[in-house]
Amino acid sequence: MATETRAYSEALLLTLADAAYDALLVVNQDCRVLAMNASARTLFECREPVDGSLADVTDAPELEAIVRDTLEYEEEIFEEQITIRRRAYRVRAQVVHHGEQTFIGLALQDVSELVRLNRARREMIANISHELRHPIANIRLIIDSLFHEDEKPKRKRSISSLQAIARETDALLWIMQEMLDLSMIESGQAIFRMVDVLLRDLVNDVIERMEDQSAAKDLKFVADVPKKLQVLCDWDQIRRVLLNLVHNAIKWSPPGGSITIRASAMGDEVTVEVLDQGPGVPDDQVDRIFERFYQVDSSRSAGEGTGLGLAICKHIVEGHGGRIWALGRGQGQGGHFLFTLARAENEQSEG
Repeated sequence: MATETRAYSEALLLTLADAAYDALLVVNQDCRVLAMNASARTLFECREPVDGSLADVTDAPELEAIVRDTLEYEEEIFEEQITIRRRAYRVRAQVVHHGEQTFIGLALQDVSELVRLNRARREMIANISHELRHPIANIRLIIDSLFHEDEKPKRKRSISSLQAIARETDALLWIMQEMLDLSMIESGQAIFRMVDVLLRDLVNDVIERMEDQSAAKDLKFVADVPKKLQVLCDWDQIRRVLLNLVHNAIKWSPPGGSITIRASAMGDEVTVEVLDQGPGVPDDQVDRIFERFYQVDSSRSAGEGTGLGLAICKHIVEGHGGRIWALGRGQGQGGHFLFTLARAENEQSEG
């Protein structure tokens, strides 16, 4: 009866161990592996029965060092973070005494995503601080120059200064709006009101809203949108997508360049494109630029931004059932972003 009870208990423990997401190992004082669960066997590509030293079985000498430190300092529980096969793991070592024998249990939790998010959060804070500092400092300088002139400011200079303050204030509002938009979208608070929209009207609205920013760099807009092409979308949300993409294009465009917005329909799908004459996106980064907080390489000359704009675009477009992507430098010149929307069912025929 005692034998059956022990076998039953062992079966339960083995089942629990194999069902765990974390990799679990048991070693003795000589760092020889006595047992490991399914997750550990998958991680270290091992098969049962396991027989070998911890370093040989796992090819991770850091694990053996953790066991040695745990035993040397007589720590019942010891925690450390290490890297195994380019992924970050939090390792928890626990000493268990059973009669005259001593066992060390190791639990490895994959924390790579947490490490990435923490790094992204730090980068986001640094980027936002940088982005906020620039317009605030400019506003302060402009105001100081107005108040410290020896003579009464001339009307023309005052108007120019106020216009500059307005541009910098817009930059601050843009950053705040990006943060608010992403928060609302990811929390599910953003509601899409799908209606038939004349795409050319929407594009013209975006161009009009961005004229002040484009004028500062003497940029020209080129709109190539069929006159009666209609899409099914939320006007405000898709306008936000286009505003973000055009804002991005203005940021990277050289002075005197042009930004093109064009659209074409194929079947029940409409593809919208935004093209600029800037440096474009590196081929090896086109799959990552829509991640939250991700920044393209810093070799590009303009400010980096918050890293939220393209993530917002991705959420909105996918919420409409569409796709969004970018073409790399090797597939054309300059920045080239594309997204799709559903074509309106009751679209007017061209006439």
